[in-house]
Amino acid sequence: MKKNIKPPKPQSKIKRILSILGPGLVTGASDDDPSGIATYSQAGAQFGFATLWTALITFPLMAAIQGMCARIGMVTSQGLTVTLKKHYPKGLAYIMLIFGFPAITLNIGADIQGMGAVANMLFPAIPVFAYCIFFTAVLMYIIIKYPYQKIAKVLKWLCISLLLYIFVPFLIKQDWKTIFKSTFIPTLHFNKDFLSILVAILGTTISPYLFFWQATMEAEEINHNTKKIIIDKKVINEMKADVNIGMFFSNLVMFFIILTAGSVLFPAGIHQIDTIDQAAKALEPLAGKFTYIIFAVGVISTGFLSIPVLAGSQSYMLAETFGWKAGLDKKFPQAKGFYVSIIISLLVGLSLQFIGVSPIKALVYTAVSYGLTAPVLIAIVIHIGNNKKIMKSHVNTKLSNILGFITLFIMTIAAIGLIYFLIKK
Repeated sequence: MKKNIKPPKPQSKIKRILSILGPGLVTGASDDDPSGIATYSQAGAQFGFATLWTALITFPLMAAIQGMCARIGMVTSQGLTVTLKKHYPKGLAYIMLIFGFPAITLNIGADIQGMGAVANMLFPAIPVFAYCIFFTAVLMYIIIKYPYQKIAKVLKWLCISLLLYIFVPFLIKQDWKTIFKSTFIPTLHFNKDFLSILVAILGTTISPYLFFWQATMEAEEINHNTKKIIIDKKVINEMKADVNIGMFFSNLVMFFIILTAGSVLFPAGIHQIDTIDQAAKALEPLAGKFTYIIFAVGVISTGFLSIPVLAGSQSYMLAETFGWKAGLDKKFPQAKGFYVSIIISLLVGLSLQFIGVSPIKALVYTAVSYGLTAPVLIAIVIHIGNNKKIMKSHVNTKLSNILGFITLFIMTIAAIGLIYFLIKK
C-alpha cells in the first residue's frame, strides 16, 4: 500500500523576497532620514510638484551606484576604504575622510535635533534639549551594547514606519492629473534656489556615506556567515534584488513626502521651513492632526533607523583608514577606537543643539555638501567596479556602467551649476 507523501511546500514568493532583504533595504530606508524628510519637505513647500520627477531619475541611478558598492563589498570581503587604501594612492582615502567627516557629523546632529523637536511638539512639557540628550543616550547604548545582527533586525522593522508617509497624500483631496504630469514631464528653473534644492535632493539620495555603509555591510555579511559563501550569479542576483527593492522603497517614500508638502504647504503659501517641527505643525491645520502626528512619528522612527547607519559608516571609514579593529559585532574592548569614534560623533552631533545651529539649514547644507562631493566618489566606485584585478570576473555590467556614468554626469553638472550661481551672487 502506497503512502501519500506530501511534496514539500514551495517557498512563497513573499517569503523568498523577505529572506533576501538585508543591507540593501536598510541602506535604502536609512536614506529617508530626517535630513531627507527635511530636504523633500522643503522641495515640496518651495516648488510644489516641480521636483516630483526627480524620484523617477534618482531610483535607477541610486540602485546602480549602491549595487556597485554592494558588489565591491561582496567580492573583496572588505569595506570601500580598505579597497581604496590597497589599490589606490593613500591620500585618496584621507581626502574622502576629510570631506565626509564634517558632513556626516552635521547630518547626525541635525537628525538628533529634528527628533527632539518633533518629540517636543507631541509632548511639549519636556524641553527639546532633554529629548535630544535622551535619544543620543539610547542610540549610544544600543549601538555599543548589541551586535549588528540584532540591530539589523530592529532596523528592518523600523523601515515599516516609512510607509506612513505613503498614506498621507491620500488623506486629502489631490489633483492627480497635475501630479501625473509633474511626475513624468520634468520642470526646470535655472536659478540658484531651484538648483540648490535639486543638488540637495540628489545629494541626500545619492549620499557618499551610503556607499561606504553598503560595501562594509555586504562584506560583514560574507565574513560572518557560518557557511562559506561562493560569490556566484545567484548570490549576485539576490544582492541586486535586495538593493533594488531598498532603493525603490527609498525613492517611493521621497516621492510621497514631496507630494505631501507640495499639495498641502505650497498652496497655503508656506514656502519656507526653518525647523523640521514647523513642517509637521504646518500640516495640522491644513491636513488634520492625524497627518501631522504621522509625520512626527516618522521623523523619530527614521532617526533611530538612520543615525546608527551614519555613525557606523563614519566609524568604519575612520577605522579602515587608520587600521583600527572595527565591527558592530565586536564588544567595546575589542574595538575601542571604532566605538569611541561613534561616541564622539554622537556627542558632537548633540552639541549642535546647544550652539544654535538651525536643524533644517544644517540638513539642507549637508545634503548640498553630499551633492558636491559625490561626483568624485562615484568616479572612484565606477573605476573600482571595472578593475579586473579587484573584481575579477564580477566587473560592472554594461548597464551598470551606463547608469553609473549618467549618475556621474548629472551629479557633476548639478554641482557645477550650483557653484556657478553661488559665485554669481
